[in-house]
Amino acid sequence: MAKHKQIPIWIKFLTTAGVATLIIGLSATILESCSESKANSSPSTIVNALPDSVDFNFHIRPILSDRCYTCHGPDANKREANFRLDTEEGAMAALEDGRGFAIVPGKLESSELYHRIISQDTTEVMPPPETNLTLTSHEKALIAKWITQGAKWKTHWSFIPPQKSALPPVTIHDWPRNEIDYFVLNRLEREKLTPAGEADKATLIRRLSFDLRGLPPTLEEIDAFIADETEGAYEALVDRLMDTDAYAERMATEWLDVSRYADSHGYQDDLERFMWPWRDWVIHAFRQNMPYDQFIKWQLAGDLLPNPTHEQILATGFNRNHMINQEGGIIPEEYRVEYVADRTITTSMSLLGLTLECARCHDHKYDPILQKDFYQFFAFFNSVEEKGQIDYGEIPGPVMELDGKTIKETLAFVKDIPEDTTFKFMVMEDMDTSRQAYVLIRGGYDNHGEPVEPGTPAALPPFPEEAPKNRLGLVQWLTQPNNPLTSRVAVNRYWQMHFGKGIVGTPDDFGNQGSLPTHPALLDWLATYFVASGWDIQALHKKIVMSATYCQDSRPRKELQERDPRNELLARGPRHRLAAEMIRDQALAVSGLLNDKVGGRSVKPYQPKGLWAGVTGGGGGSLAKYVQDENDKLYRKSMYTFWKRTVPPPSMMMFDTPERNRCTLKRQATSTPLQALVLLNDPQFVEASRLLAYRMIADGGESVEARIGFAFRTVTGRSPGVDEMRLLRLYFDKQYARFQADEQGAEELLEVGEYPHDACLETAEAAAYTLVASSIFNLNETVTKS
Repeated sequence: MAKHKQIPIWIKFLTTAGVATLIIGLSATILESCSESKANSSPSTIVNALPDSVDFNFHIRPILSDRCYTCHGPDANKREANFRLDTEEGAMAALEDGRGFAIVPGKLESSELYHRIISQDTTEVMPPPETNLTLTSHEKALIAKWITQGAKWKTHWSFIPPQKSALPPVTIHDWPRNEIDYFVLNRLEREKLTPAGEADKATLIRRLSFDLRGLPPTLEEIDAFIADETEGAYEALVDRLMDTDAYAERMATEWLDVSRYADSHGYQDDLERFMWPWRDWVIHAFRQNMPYDQFIKWQLAGDLLPNPTHEQILATGFNRNHMINQEGGIIPEEYRVEYVADRTITTSMSLLGLTLECARCHDHKYDPILQKDFYQFFAFFNSVEEKGQIDYGEIPGPVMELDGKTIKETLAFVKDIPEDTTFKFMVMEDMDTSRQAYVLIRGGYDNHGEPVEPGTPAALPPFPEEAPKNRLGLVQWLTQPNNPLTSRVAVNRYWQMHFGKGIVGTPDDFGNQGSLPTHPALLDWLATYFVASGWDIQALHKKIVMSATYCQDSRPRKELQERDPRNELLARGPRHRLAAEMIRDQALAVSGLLNDKVGGRSVKPYQPKGLWAGVTGGGGGSLAKYVQDENDKLYRKSMYTFWKRTVPPPSMMMFDTPERNRCTLKRQATSTPLQALVLLNDPQFVEASRLLAYRMIADGGESVEARIGFAFRTVTGRSPGVDEMRLLRLYFDKQYARFQADEQGAEELLEVGEYPHDACLETAEAAAYTLVASSIFNLNETVTKS
């Protein structure tokens, strides 16, 4: 065994109660092995920062996964020294080089792992210097304390079925409104923090309106809610907002990201496809409050149900939303395999929160997922009767072809299809004989390895014996009571819709490299509640928004800015920028332009001229040139905007909508100057500013201050402060004087957009109010949910 710095003999006599003393005694040795500044570290500092009980899942596994799994993890082809730290059996086994054991529970001096992480010998220290990975003194102390406490191993937290725990104790007994609040308050009290007070009613209705229907409240709704002092006023508001088409559209918009919905095939030619009837179905499903288990069953396997209805078959369009290639010269089988892989990745990520795609070419480097697991899951989707390369303009099969009359009778929620036409819906359908699947060596489409049958990852609960080995059986496995991921991933994603961040901050990765849950017991409580409710999506949303946690004031206190800048502890209400769709739809709504038609074909609102033609390569067909729509089609909700994969709507992309080429569970959150330029110069926002100005003049009162106050409150939900009013009044006066001297400039401003200018209004006044409205649209408060 290599020579190590000696550990005092008295260590062996310490009991569990003396662990802190042990770590203090070792901290000087640990500090010597670290490159971090000694000025801010000391043995006592290290010890005080350690938890009383070190938990493997929450303290040790993240360290091992991040620093050790690359060489000692699940991927057998990259494993060094035939030693692994991703399994208990491997970590506790005797080392092959004769150095004893890496980990000996309760015996630090006999644990080679400890000696290696504190070694100052560059040939011995782990991680090796050439990896550019290091451990901090805190992390080394955590490992030392964990070993000393017995090195208790646990299955990865997300692979353990959720358990509904008892509500934790709290001391502020009059704060909780429902079960959620007990978990949040218990954590706050352990952190010696207190929750924020309740947000004012104007803030609450604005927050709730965006969260539940994606639109701001009207002034009439705000006034009615503020005036309603009955005990159940807030709950009645929640119920009313959820019982709307707008609620269904709000829920569907989020699902379009998950399902990678688009109106074109992608790749070079990027021809048009007609998937919007499937989008209509998604809206319809949310409007009916379809249970989540049924919602995913129909989308994954509606065609395999006994005597499936047209609606159930249409729902399977979920797994036809992937990109499809029509370029000449490609290898059809290569792209057919790509489509199957896309379904595999989308299903595993959206419903299980797993990065299964990392095992497509080799065993997963961090999670217990083998390459074979990927291709067994792949096999569920491998028997679709489809081509890898479609002909120019072809509607890719399999399809469900129906005439307009049948559509009206059986799919009444699908809009814009005349009765005298037929329509081909892209759906799922398997071949009569299943196609054999193989492990594809290094992911090569034609490099067949071991044959595989449909199956699920071995690290998760077994596939039900009575379930068929097809997509319908897969759904049964996904929704069986002991599946640890499906309900957790769903409630986490819905929590994220309200708070801007999930309880698990990586909604697409519940594995070893993903974030740990900030409130694990709350996540499990919500997951079990969701299943027990019959997978009731509206009940889950109502539970969240009825909580005191959700209703808190969002303004950060000074101590919270320092201790919890990301609001992970939930000591204040949610505050984050609105989604791109909401920013545009808000402008349409408050200006009176919004066309609230539900469903139907995608539309083409304002877009820079020549953009499609400038980037379209090859064919392009009907999408070679952008043909802008007219009249009220320009003002439909943003979720209906035509989505061309190679050139997504530019203004929405500026506000972080994904390209929709792949499943997305969490959008990026950027802040760039281009976003301000969109709000200032995009024709849609300039036109909306003009129409809001018309409303200011018509409905805002007689004085300038009254009109400014009307617009400010219409947009933000509150009245402007004294300084805000003074600045906006000064701005109006300046612009009014400017446009009185520049009538042509005023006319040019008022001509932006297709909506006709009201010639009865004074030009200079209307232009000045337009710029005031534009300034209000550009406020951070306007584009932020707080």
